[in-house]
Amino acid sequence: MAPIGEKDERMGSTLADDDENESQTLWATILGEVQSSSATNLPSTKSVLVLGDNESGKTTLVARLQGVEEPRKGSGLEYYYIDVKDDYRDDQTHAGVWVLDGDPSHTGLLKFAITEENFENILVLLVASMANPWSIMESLNKWASYLREHIDRLKLKPEERREYEDSLVRFFQEYTEPDENSSGSQVPSHRRDVNPLHPTASTTEEDKVLLPLGEDTLSQNLGIPIVVVITKSDAISTLEKQHDFKEEHFDFIQQHIRKFCLHFGASLVYTSVKEEKNCDLLYKYLVHRIYGFPFSSPAYVVEKDCVFVPAGWDNDKKISILYENLNTMKADDCYEDVITKPITRKPVQRDAEVVAEDEQVFLMKQQSILNKQPAPAGDSPARQPAGAPPRTTPPRTQATTNTVTPVSSSPKKMEAGKGTPTSEGMLANFFNSLLNKSTAKTPGATKAGDLSGGRRINLHAAMEQESDRNVLSVRRPVMQKSRDKAAVSREAAAELERLQKSKKLTSEAKPNGPDSAAS
Repeated sequence: MAPIGEKDERMGSTLADDDENESQTLWATILGEVQSSSATNLPSTKSVLVLGDNESGKTTLVARLQGVEEPRKGSGLEYYYIDVKDDYRDDQTHAGVWVLDGDPSHTGLLKFAITEENFENILVLLVASMANPWSIMESLNKWASYLREHIDRLKLKPEERREYEDSLVRFFQEYTEPDENSSGSQVPSHRRDVNPLHPTASTTEEDKVLLPLGEDTLSQNLGIPIVVVITKSDAISTLEKQHDFKEEHFDFIQQHIRKFCLHFGASLVYTSVKEEKNCDLLYKYLVHRIYGFPFSSPAYVVEKDCVFVPAGWDNDKKISILYENLNTMKADDCYEDVITKPITRKPVQRDAEVVAEDEQVFLMKQQSILNKQPAPAGDSPARQPAGAPPRTTPPRTQATTNTVTPVSSSPKKMEAGKGTPTSEGMLANFFNSLLNKSTAKTPGATKAGDLSGGRRINLHAAMEQESDRNVLSVRRPVMQKSRDKAAVSREAAAELERLQKSKKLTSEAKPNGPDSAAS
């Protein structure tokens, strides 16, 4: 029999071991609950890659998915995120969004968006714009080829890539039409335990009979889920008004895009941020494909501006329905031959080039224009030609009689003008005609006021004008012009002196004439 003290020690050690086992069991239970709860949380490693040309609406579309009103556009490879919330489990996370610039020179940045580690957790959006329908197919094929080239460069194991491709085939084959009575609150049975982007083959359920795919379905299987988004569907009305697009044109465009989606196993969504068409539908479909959220919207191809074709729904037979509306074109016609880019001829507006003229050339032109102008009429002096000596005109008053000399015809003047018939003869003939007209108007006695008044001023003005014309028209040396003017001046002074003498004799002979009576 053991002593009492030893028995108490054994009992104490047994109780301590039991407490330690209970604590370990409790911690294991807590850790298991934490692990199980973390497995049901929304993963934070999912992301979306957006590819498309510039001005196709990529940034605006991402901003609409974020709930942002003013999009911020950058360059190169941009990164955004979209808030994702699970109302059923009160959980939320962020989905990363990579947006690549539309410049093909930036395709080298794809290595940061799609890697071997995140390949199974990424979805691709190929974006094209309905505002430029003539470039839709070119853009989709171009970016699909860039995506294929990048995926081929990835160091994926052949069995892994084959599994990714097979998962897309299974997704296509297992697609079922959503129940119209289903609500968005129901939860799928396998949301967290598998990757919705690449579902695995079912092992618990009974084997299902899967129909084979068509010949063109997934013929370009890249092993990555793709969603084709046609933005700016509101431009359809503009195409109808300005470019005379008909219903058959939009059916022709749709059937070409749906064939493209069928080759890559892609979905198709027409959106319009401006008119709020299918933006919410696109968001719900993305979180459905990425996180396995419930989705109950069926395919819709009735309205040409809000088409929705989920992956797995379409086939060649359904696409052939659109052929019935093609009257002036065939379904197999080349896309670029039917949907041609309109030729817009915008006038090139260029600012007229103004060349400043040389200052000296400009001044010489102005001088020649001024020299060609006629002499001003009246008492104002005529303009002197360039290089001529300045001419001084004595002041004129009606009281003096020494300013203007009326000239009458005389044999002496004609004889003096024989040497210069051009200038002196013209002056003599002109003065003779003036004197003859004045004599015909006043047959009676000549008034002293007439001689000293209007006739004197008229003769003086006429002589000045005639002298200016001769100076401008006759181009002679300066010395010859000076001699002609001196001869004319001497003849005019002699004639004036003779007229003054005759006037004095007339006034002395008739002191009681009309002039004296008037005074």
